[in-house]
Amino acid sequence: MDMKITFPGNRKVDAHYQNFTIHTDQKISEGGDGTAPEPFTLFLSSIGTCTGIYILRFCQERDIPTKDISLQLNFSKNPTTHLIEQIQISIQVPPNFPNNYQKALIKVAELCTVKRHLDHPPKIDITVSSP
Repeated sequence: MDMKITFPGNRKVDAHYQNFTIHTDQKISEGGDGTAPEPFTLFLSSIGTCTGIYILRFCQERDIPTKDISLQLNFSKNPTTHLIEQIQISIQVPPNFPNNYQKALIKVAELCTVKRHLDHPPKIDITVSSP
């Protein structure tokens, strides 16, 4: 599978995959134009949205309304390395959510493909080449 990364101007970096272009930019304070999320924001949102799709499918398969269900993603950084050390995802359900599905909801959320890749990270090789 191939994804092409391009540089459309200033601090913008785009990822082209299949028929989609994912735009990123840097904050104005970082020299960007602030027109799109920063790449790291997309990384964090991929964890939340991946978890969300598993929860959504679980609920849809059981005819459980999802209108009042949401996820809250919180994280803490190491003050020295500035890397994230812990991510907490809270699944917020309405009072009428079936109690017998709450543990199952956590198990389903843990199936998130992004989370599983973080549990077993791929090796990343970087090279330089000319066309």
